[in-house]
Amino acid sequence: MRKLIALLFFSTLLFSGDIITKPSAYSVDETIERIKTIVEKKGLDIFAVIDHQGNARQVNMKLQPSKMIIFGNPKMGTDFMQQDMRAGLDLPLRVLVYKDNNGSVQIVYRDGTWLKDHHSIDAPKLVGKLNGALDKITTRAGTKTK
Repeated sequence: MRKLIALLFFSTLLFSGDIITKPSAYSVDETIERIKTIVEKKGLDIFAVIDHQGNARQVNMKLQPSKMIIFGNPKMGTDFMQQDMRAGLDLPLRVLVYKDNNGSVQIVYRDGTWLKDHHSIDAPKLVGKLNGALDKITTRAGTKTK
């Protein structure tokens, strides 16, 4: 029984880093707008904002406020895809912002190592750059400024 518990614990640790979740001090809409502003100032492209709650409303269903912003850097994305075209399944980047059942707003995105681990990509510096950018964007977007 101890071995099973240990196995479950360590397998959870192994996969826990794939998805990063951070709190936001702003509403879903405000957080998305802050991400848009930061991304645009960095010269990145915004491809879409998907309103999951709005889509649910269209089919007479309820969903907590939830939006996903899709953005990226075509140069960086191309660098990844030149190594493995299947990386295009996970690009451009996506950040989900939603209100959880406790009323808190969460920012969620997939760690850049996901690309390396699930595609044939050998670009540690590029993955590090991607992770650093996502961390900065999401932290700034969700943190109250003084």
